[in-house]
Amino acid sequence: MKLLNRLERTFAPYAIHNVTLALVVLQSLMWVLMQGRPEIATNLILSRSLLLSGQWWRLLTFIFLPPTTNPLFLFFALWLLYLMGTALENQWGAFRFNLYLLIAYVATVGSVFIAPEGIATNAYLTGSIFLAFAYLFPDFQIMLFFILPVKVKWIALVTWIFYFVRFAFGDGLTKMLIIASVLNFLLFFGLEILQRMKQGRRRMVRKMGVLATNDEAINRCVICGVTEKTDRKMEFRYCPVCVGTPCYCMVHMVGHVHRK
Repeated sequence: MKLLNRLERTFAPYAIHNVTLALVVLQSLMWVLMQGRPEIATNLILSRSLLLSGQWWRLLTFIFLPPTTNPLFLFFALWLLYLMGTALENQWGAFRFNLYLLIAYVATVGSVFIAPEGIATNAYLTGSIFLAFAYLFPDFQIMLFFILPVKVKWIALVTWIFYFVRFAFGDGLTKMLIIASVLNFLLFFGLEILQRMKQGRRRMVRKMGVLATNDEAINRCVICGVTEKTDRKMEFRYCPVCVGTPCYCMVHMVGHVHRK
């Protein structure tokens, strides 16, 4: 985190703002072009052999490939991409979001050179945006197929399972692309996840001892004081960045100011 803070102080003025909007617009325009010339998609994908033959534009154009050719699902996919990317940029700031995307981009390009068989698209890169969004906003609901309300944390769980299966049984390029798509996630959240696991274990051992002697609440929001006994539907999170790892309800967890 200290290195990230130093990088942000140095390079934040050069960060690209609203990069998600640019991606959505470019993918939409590419979809329009593909309606008249569907073969254009083959000129955009990322391929090691074609890159080495001199088609260096593929280093950039594979990002512009639309996720689907179906106009209805394209609208839903691009709307979700814009929503998630904008939320991450608002949460982190433009520099950190740019860095998150840059790591996934460089890892994706590198995976093509390490495992040269096959081709690569931007599907796993977009997937890394979703994983970060689901981690930061797990209770955000989306209308699956425009009908079924589902919290993104459950879709993220299915995504992780899908990645695991694809990694176990996929070819070399698939394995490298999956690693590329989760590398930035692990760099940004890996330490926090480990700290949560360790602190959660210690906290549960301590509080189970307390509960053995009384009937006090386990979780209490430091801002509003709500507990699992006063609101049984409320979920709680403990922030490892704040001093003392205080407890927050989900209403106050998102966007709270870290206690130093």
